[in-house]
Amino acid sequence: MPASQNERTEAGVKAAAGVAATGLTAAGALHALWTVDPWPLGSAAAFAETVVGVPEDQLPSVPLTLAVAAALGAAGYLVLSNGGIARTLGPEKLNRAGLWTLAGVLAARGAGGLVTSGLGLGSSTEAFRHWDLVLYSPLCLTLAGLTAFVARRTATRRTRRDRAQVRGRARTRSGATQ
Repeated sequence: MPASQNERTEAGVKAAAGVAATGLTAAGALHALWTVDPWPLGSAAAFAETVVGVPEDQLPSVPLTLAVAAALGAAGYLVLSNGGIARTLGPEKLNRAGLWTLAGVLAARGAGGLVTSGLGLGSSTEAFRHWDLVLYSPLCLTLAGLTAFVARRTATRRTRRDRAQVRGRARTRSGATQ
């Protein structure tokens, strides 16, 4: 039997949420790793130049890098939970706002990186600009798109469900008063 439109939408939302959460969580794991190892580069100096775009003595602190790692992990969970893969924590409105905020932050980072690195603005290294144009910014834009897709598709589904529940309660009340 062919899948219904709702089933296909649900599968698409779950796939997008899974891919976005995997990317966010992997980025978080990399940030945690980078507090102890400059992988995939051989030295802290090469890492600073290529991944962060600054001299080695200007690398972010370990606590700051761990905070970014934790935020990326939390963002991954937020996308999973709103995509219906994991249990949602907290009020739905807060989750929805968080999901849209995440999509906006990722989009801003992606677009901002393309502009600044593409136009050679700022003081980033040439190696960083190269990777910002071919990997970092496009990845942020992809994650932003997937996150926004999850936010939009789940909002539509919830809105329809909420309207149906309201109509059902209205029918129940009107039937009870007659």
